[in-house]
Order: sequence, then structure tokens, then C-alpha cells
Amino acid sequence: MTLRALEVLAHVNLIAAEDKRTSAKLLNYYEIKTPLTSYHDFNKEKITPVLLNKLVNELSVALITDAGTPGISDPAFYIVREAINKGINVEAVPGATAFVPALITSGLPTDRFVFEGFLPVKKGRQKRLEELKTEPRTIILYESPNRVQKTLNDLYFVFGDRKVVISREITKKFEQIIRGHLSDLINEIKEITLKGEFVLIIEGLSREIQKRIKFKEKAGI
Repeated sequence: MTLRALEVLAHVNLIAAEDKRTSAKLLNYYEIKTPLTSYHDFNKEKITPVLLNKLVNELSVALITDAGTPGISDPAFYIVREAINKGINVEAVPGATAFVPALITSGLPTDRFVFEGFLPVKKGRQKRLEELKTEPRTIILYESPNRVQKTLNDLYFVFGDRKVVISREITKKFEQIIRGHLSDLINEIKEITLKGEFVLIIEGLSREIQKRIKFKEKAGI
């Protein structure tokens, strides 16, 4: 939590929060009394016009999420786009975001990477994986605890046995980082606590992998 973020939250007219109960704990800890309202994926179309009306009338609104940076794989994109379309000024107050420290500590190439967020749960999932199979850059995915095992299995089936790093609860008290190959982590993930937010950092289709694939094809393996 940065000093600038605390100052903003203390002085805006309203805070739009993904979960008011979670955000109330944060605000209470820092003794911030700013009023809260809900803003999440299920009410964004209804609440966005209300918040935009306040902004048009020169009130200030801060948007916060339960974890990570607003706008990364959450509905903040929706209201930001609508605000920009109405000529309303939007400012970002930098803070912790899961995928950047996960990438930095992964040991995989950081000069070129692609952030894919959450994979489709059902429709379009296989197509997305097939598209990413030939991606040469380091691949970053988010995943929920109840789907991380399935995603590792799917990645192994489509990508083969690539290097992967799993980061759990990054920047938080129970941060955990596991490195290895997909074949190893498919089994190892069964032994860890499946709670919190998971970041998967996957090796791209490097020259080394391409050489290995060609060798196996020639050898008929």
C-alpha cells in the first residue's frame, strides 16, 4: 500500500469497491472514513452510469479491488472506457499487481512476454491454448484455485513438457513460488494449499524447444 494511494482514498468523495466487506477491513486499518459503494462484474452496467454522473458533477471516485491492480482481469476496464468516452479524466495510482513480481522471480525470459489473464473456462479454451502453443514469448496466465490443476493438465497436453512457475498469493503473507516442468508440477500442485490467486508463468516456444521437437520427430519418438 503506497502513501499516495492512502491519501487518495482518504480524500475522494466515494470509493467503489469490488467487495465492501473486504475493502472495509483495509479502510478501517488505516482509519479512512470515506463512504463505500459496490462495483463488480455483476453490477457494472447498472452502477457505471451512477458513478459517471457523480464524476460529471465534479465529485471524485476511487476504484479499488480485493487484490491486485484495478483494470487487470477485472471490470475496471468497463468504467475506465466509459469515462474516457465522456471526456472524464482517469488517473492510475500504481500499487501491487500479481503478474509483474511473479514474472520477475520466475527465472524465465522477461524481455518479451504476453499476458493472457484467465483462459476461457469452456467455450474457446482449446482454441486459445492451440494459439498460445506457438507463442515464442513467455506466457502469463491467471488461474483460480479450483481450476489450476485442470489448467496444468491442459497445458501439458497441448504444449508438451515446458518449464513453468506457479506463484500463489504473490506479495502477501503466504506467498509461495514453485518452479519446475509441467510434468513435475501437475503432481506437486496436489500437495499445496489451493487457496488464493495463482499466476502461471510458462516457457514460450523457444529455439531449444523447437530443436527438441524436431529431434523427437526425426527419431520417431
